[in-house]
Amino acid sequence: MAKTLTLKNLPDALHARLAAAAKRHRRSLNNEAIVCLEAGLGAPSPSVEEELAEIRALRETLAPRIFDPEEIDAFKHEGRP
Repeated sequence: MAKTLTLKNLPDALHARLAAAAKRHRRSLNNEAIVCLEAGLGAPSPSVEEELAEIRALRETLAPRIFDPEEIDAFKHEGRP
C-alpha cells in the first residue's frame, strides 16, 4: 500500500531545485521527490525485458490505425502557402 509523502521545512535552495526538476520532467513536486528518493536509495530499475513487455502491453490497448499517406500530406500542408 502506498504511503503519503509530506515535504516540510525544505531549504529554499533545495525546494527551488526540486521544483525546477519537477517542471522540467512535467511531474508534481511530490512525484519528483519520490523519483529522487528512489534514485538516491538505489531502487531497482526494471530490466529491458520488463520495460519492453510493459510497452508491448500498452500498445495492445491502443486501437489499430491505418494512416492514408495522402491525408497525412494534406495535413502537413494545411494552412501553408
